[in-house]
Amino acid sequence: MSDAHQPEPDVSEDHPVSEHWVWAGYHRPPIPRALVEHMTSQWAPSSPSPEVHPAAAHFAARRSEISRYFSDCTLVVATGNPKVRANDTDFRFRAGTDFFYLTGCQEPDAVLVIAPSAAGARATLYVAARRDSSTHDFFTDARYGELWVGARRGVSECATYYGVATAPLEQLERDLTSLSSTRVLSVRGYDARVDALITSDPDDERLAAQLSEMRLVKDDYEVGQLREAISHTVKGFEDVVRALPQALGRGERVIEGVFNLRARVEGNDVGYDTIAATGAHATILHWTRNNGQVRNGDLLLLDAGVECHQLYTADVTRTMPVNGKFSAAQRRVYELVLSAQRAALDAVRPGVEFREPHNVAMRVLTEGLHDLGILRESPDEALRPDRQLFRRYTLHGTSHMLGIDVHDCAQARNEKYQGELFEGYVLTIEPGLYFQSNDLTVPEEYRGIGVRIEDDVLVTADGHENLSAALPRDPDEIETWMANLWAGGATDLTSTVQR
Repeated sequence: MSDAHQPEPDVSEDHPVSEHWVWAGYHRPPIPRALVEHMTSQWAPSSPSPEVHPAAAHFAARRSEISRYFSDCTLVVATGNPKVRANDTDFRFRAGTDFFYLTGCQEPDAVLVIAPSAAGARATLYVAARRDSSTHDFFTDARYGELWVGARRGVSECATYYGVATAPLEQLERDLTSLSSTRVLSVRGYDARVDALITSDPDDERLAAQLSEMRLVKDDYEVGQLREAISHTVKGFEDVVRALPQALGRGERVIEGVFNLRARVEGNDVGYDTIAATGAHATILHWTRNNGQVRNGDLLLLDAGVECHQLYTADVTRTMPVNGKFSAAQRRVYELVLSAQRAALDAVRPGVEFREPHNVAMRVLTEGLHDLGILRESPDEALRPDRQLFRRYTLHGTSHMLGIDVHDCAQARNEKYQGELFEGYVLTIEPGLYFQSNDLTVPEEYRGIGVRIEDDVLVTADGHENLSAALPRDPDEIETWMANLWAGGATDLTSTVQR
């Protein structure tokens, strides 16, 4: 990998070229003025295409809506900065969720300011100027210089593409200072430099909560993006099944790698760290080490989602037999979880409390645990709020909101998040059972079995739509699906990802 962040160039004519310049532990030779002039001249214009973002009207409507809630305040929402991974190497940048929801912009360091005025709320997007061939940063700045990282949208290009007024990022401090006549609220924690410019306000939390609550209802564009992410995720699950024979005797990272390849081929990335848990690892809720062996006779619990280019993510789980056939014990556990999921899905409709699908699922699981002889107490006793004995085997909730974040709308007030479901909500339905290998309350034949079944569900006007229903859930259908993929699909890891 090429050296990255370089210092401002020393362009003095009399500075000896042989002398080294020390910067951040790295030695850099000085840069002669002649080289700067040579590198910043005779380049044809290079600008991103002038089209308009397909959701620009949605972003504008969201900015108008949030400004109505805080009509006498200036709102400041930052996207965040690149984060250092090691020394001069950054993690891949991902825009801050609230900022992206209001702008669609994925440029680092940018800041949105919505200020009140006599003519109504006025939104300004502050972005950094391009580091193109008009400046020496073009070739000396490895974090932002376009010779290093490619062309990007600057001030004028962002105004056109996102349909919002823009200003140079360098003006932000001056402009915020001039707004002292209004209260300034901000979404804090994304950009330390921006946070330092603004005195914190108790209503900062109310702003973050309101943005999360706005995101609870997905518009048609957002639902379309989620459908796209889920469609790619279905392909990723198919890729994994085709590759399972290659993974046998090797490791869970084969599974992770195959799915993550699909995520990068079709989308922006994975929406969260892929859980590729085989055998007893499936009983560990957030198993992301993925360093276990894939063995014949084990189950694979694959919890994975593709994040599309507009940052909306799927979140789907399927549990399947590595060799394509459920054992009798595996099937009993699986069918119990499937019954719980079906009951929870049936409960999803407008007007139902958010917790109702969970309560329904836990009733089914608890009754099943009692029938299996695992819970000795009666289901009513085990379900009592002051006991909750079933949670030894199913620790997590059945649902969470889904959208730009895998656990979306996290700052919403509890009474909103866990209140009634409304048309346009998108949530997961994901009951599971997890029998630890060393749990002596569980019959030996079930120890080390973990099963979760998760789908992404849209609340509709009269019920719900399972957006991830293309992936089979019935155990017989899973076995047939796997057999068909093995009969007709590639197993060579170099050709696993198929259109």
